[in-house]
Amino acid sequence: MSTFPSIFNDVIGPVMRGPSSSHCAASLRIARICRDLMGEDIKDILIEFDPNGSLATTHKSQGSDMGLFGGFLGWEAHDERLPESDKHIVTAGINVNISITDIGNSHPNLYQITLSNNKETRKLRAISTGGGMIEVTAIDEVPVSMAGDYFETLIYCDKPETILPFLEASSIYDEITVHKGAVCFIEIKSQAFLDAAVYNELQQMEGLLFIKELRPVLPVMSRKDLQVPFSTCTEMLEYNKGRNKALWELAVDYEMARGNISAAAVLEKMRSIVQTMGNAIESGLKGTEYHDRILGSQSPQFKERMDAGLLVGGDANNRIIMYTSAMMEVKSSMGVIVAAPTAGSCGALPGALFGTAHASGISEDLLVKAMLSAGLIGVFIAAQATFAAEVGGCMAETGSGGGMAAAAIVEMKGGTLEQSIAAASLALQNSLGIICDPIGNRVEAPCLGRNVMAATNAVSCANMALSDYEKLIPLDEVIQTMKAVGDQIHHTLRCTNLGGLSITKTAQKIEAMLEEQPQKFFKSC
Repeated sequence: MSTFPSIFNDVIGPVMRGPSSSHCAASLRIARICRDLMGEDIKDILIEFDPNGSLATTHKSQGSDMGLFGGFLGWEAHDERLPESDKHIVTAGINVNISITDIGNSHPNLYQITLSNNKETRKLRAISTGGGMIEVTAIDEVPVSMAGDYFETLIYCDKPETILPFLEASSIYDEITVHKGAVCFIEIKSQAFLDAAVYNELQQMEGLLFIKELRPVLPVMSRKDLQVPFSTCTEMLEYNKGRNKALWELAVDYEMARGNISAAAVLEKMRSIVQTMGNAIESGLKGTEYHDRILGSQSPQFKERMDAGLLVGGDANNRIIMYTSAMMEVKSSMGVIVAAPTAGSCGALPGALFGTAHASGISEDLLVKAMLSAGLIGVFIAAQATFAAEVGGCMAETGSGGGMAAAAIVEMKGGTLEQSIAAASLALQNSLGIICDPIGNRVEAPCLGRNVMAATNAVSCANMALSDYEKLIPLDEVIQTMKAVGDQIHHTLRCTNLGGLSITKTAQKIEAMLEEQPQKFFKSC
């Protein structure tokens, strides 16, 4: 598993549908790997969640089930059929059982999945680590570490000492490992599956049982001896001595090295993401509908009041609120959004950047560069802390989005590298300790308000930095503090639906009403 985050893997992405990237996109990726493990032949599935983890109480309402079913069917995270994946899994003839049982609460987002068909039974354990990222931690009770960023070939055998020398001599690979436990298999991490000739010769070897091929599920792959120019803000500043590059240029340098791609490819990848974000905002402002949601479509009425001059706060600030709301409403109506850095916090970063850009007449080219700058701040967060609310509270999601946005706004407005870093530090300092307590067990409220708060906090901190306010605490130290604070937040306040606003009488009433008759929620409320 790579220790170096990618802007496009870990920070800005995936392009997806659903309320939560930790639940929807991550579970879909885990299930895609399960599908490959079974050779796309699945008849029965047992999904187990630990009662002390976050998924026991949130797997249905926050989209884990939806993502898993879509992944078992081989879909992408933005597939338009995802909202009805439960019906499609039945049509496909796959039997699914979900059980809440003690499986060892090693991580709040732990999946244990047992799959079978007429020929075999396999078991997989995996965790969702935030923002759609995953780690497979065991296959058939054998510990592994797979992030979905390699072509993985598993060669099950009972005589690895016979097969291993052949593989080392005849195949091209990044890593090769012999795993022994309840079963024995050789794991090959590589940039492609084995050549046909090697595969065919393997099939004839004594001791071979069978071969499994697991395709990568991340857009940017890892590789042997992967190196990046820096992975913390301190290292970036050292790297930049004598180069005097802007933050977006440093982001390009980083992602070129991380993904082994050209500068032009980095810019075009981000341009595509920016355009997807823009389309989502436009869609949200036209109004959205979905049967299972708490909040209705509110951004269109905000636009009416703003156009009528009935609001306070200025054009830029009100655009930011409106765009943030529109993006969150698209997410809640199962539209296509970009998890940036997560789906639950998908509104703050694009809302702040698009609102600023449109109010100031800033071009798409500058917006693309600003989004890259935001992505690099996110790399520093991913490398030293987390984006998972289940691990670090809402501070890890909307707080991170606000810090990323603050740095990017400074750059869009012509600020210096030092001012961008100061803005990120200030914004993150302001968000320490924010809990995650969704109302009605849905990722809508207070999520919307916290996205708006993160976006407007970003603008305030950008202006403070542009005015040379003193940040006092270096960015890396603030990020490390985020991690420490997140570790101290009680588990009931980390997206478990067990504390905070989640357990108020009204929230519990809303949740019950949604479970009974979601389409009648507004009439009954």
